[in-house]
Amino acid sequence: MAALGLQAYKRAQAAHHGQLPTNYFLAISGGGDDGAFGAGLLAGWSARGDRPVFGLVTGISTGALSAPFAFLGEEYDVKLKQVYTNTSAGDIFNKRSLLAAVANDAMTDTTPLRNIIASFVDEAMIKRIAEEYAKGRLLLIMTTNLDQGRSVIWNIGAIAASEYPGKRDLIIDILRASAAIPGLFPPVMLDVSIDGKRYQEMHVDGGAVAQAFLYPPTLNLKTNSALYGIQRKRVAYILRNGRLFRPEENVKRQTLSIATQAISTMTATSGVNDTYRMYVTTKRDGVSFNLAYIDSDFTVPYKGPFDQGYMRALFEYGYNKGKAGYHWHKTPPGYQE
Repeated sequence: MAALGLQAYKRAQAAHHGQLPTNYFLAISGGGDDGAFGAGLLAGWSARGDRPVFGLVTGISTGALSAPFAFLGEEYDVKLKQVYTNTSAGDIFNKRSLLAAVANDAMTDTTPLRNIIASFVDEAMIKRIAEEYAKGRLLLIMTTNLDQGRSVIWNIGAIAASEYPGKRDLIIDILRASAAIPGLFPPVMLDVSIDGKRYQEMHVDGGAVAQAFLYPPTLNLKTNSALYGIQRKRVAYILRNGRLFRPEENVKRQTLSIATQAISTMTATSGVNDTYRMYVTTKRDGVSFNLAYIDSDFTVPYKGPFDQGYMRALFEYGYNKGKAGYHWHKTPPGYQE
């Protein structure tokens, strides 16, 4: 990661003839259909006219699906809105029968989701991502390698700029894998070759490890900047596609209901923990911290996965916040300086 950052810095220097502007980071979290919030906020931010060009964009799960749009800027806002306001559950997955779900690798089939991803990850988008990568900008997507039980960070710009003939299909599969909720959505099998031997890796939702990320805490930007004489202001924005805490429910004393709410609680708590990890890392490295999330003033009831009415209302909520000038939170929830 340190080498990757240094290479990006040198490309940015060449693109800006040595005079580097502030480097803006954007981390987009998971959250399923709550991704409409982040999509709306980004579009509203564009409408306001002061949305920066992000030197680094990262995404996990639904954040991985919106990250390429965010990376390429406001020219892709219309498509970003379409994904999060014109999509329904049937456009994402097909339900399997109980017997098929037990015998297979997930409760649903996400071929429809792959078709959606393929519709916007076209040759024109890949070319644009490669162009921006050449300018020193980075687009990173996280998946979870379930065979090894660890996260994998994919450099999408490097793939887009490569001569690899299957790069479009690989990028599509990475985005689909990052959104593959284990058990609900099927994993994505990725072909790899190591020392001349071919293998298949099972990749699932990056949210199995983290809900959002900027860069690994083991990468010390402050130390590396001093080592290479880099003087550059950095500002980080974290879009949390969700609330701080899981909505209160009257949980039934049934196995499935208990398990569902327990997983939901763990996911929400993991998301809050991620904000603390990113906050501590940015404070150490002198990076300005900014956090956005769905607040209590959004009161539209949740009716089920990928309900268009809910997603459109949430997009508008985020859009209005962004256009008015979002009041970014400077610390994680409950933290006192």
